[in-house]
Amino acid sequence: MKSSLRFSRWSALFGALLLGTMSLAHAANPALAAALKVGDTAPNFTLRTLEGRAVELQPLVEKSPVVLVVLRGYPGYQCPLCTKQVQDFVARAAEFKARGAQVLLVYPGPADKLEARAAEFLKDKNWPADFVLMVDPDYAFTDAYGLRWNGKNETAYPSTFVIGRGRTVQFAQVSKTHGNRVSAAQAIAALK
Repeated sequence: MKSSLRFSRWSALFGALLLGTMSLAHAANPALAAALKVGDTAPNFTLRTLEGRAVELQPLVEKSPVVLVVLRGYPGYQCPLCTKQVQDFVARAAEFKARGAQVLLVYPGPADKLEARAAEFLKDKNWPADFVLMVDPDYAFTDAYGLRWNGKNETAYPSTFVIGRGRTVQFAQVSKTHGNRVSAAQAIAALK
């Protein structure tokens, strides 16, 4: 009985210690916040395009659904899986337009040379006029959305969201690996 009671006390103490450590880690690193899921309200944001134009989420979702794709940006090299995913979306641009959806892509990274890296990423992609690439210097957006991938040569978890009126998340997929990207077909099917 004493052994069982002692084990129970140690378990409780260990659990409290672990919970306290996790809370401190979360407070020190807001990126540990949970990423958006279906039914959540997406935080409003304003990001800039390479041309310096401000793009705010709120007014866009009041007009049409938004397909929001968070790329890995420039983690020390141009991500080939991001390129493949974007080419898939570009190839089906007419279908997004037919569904009345606005496609926004977020390119995160350190502020230094981020715009030059994003311009390099766009090169030779036959970018549709109604697709918008925005930069996320120093991960302000990425952190706010709980998508920061803190690792060597990492920036953000590759993610895709469909956001409707009221900024309600209708579709969400966050990949904790380099793969598992949402295809254009999946995003189009998620548009309701």
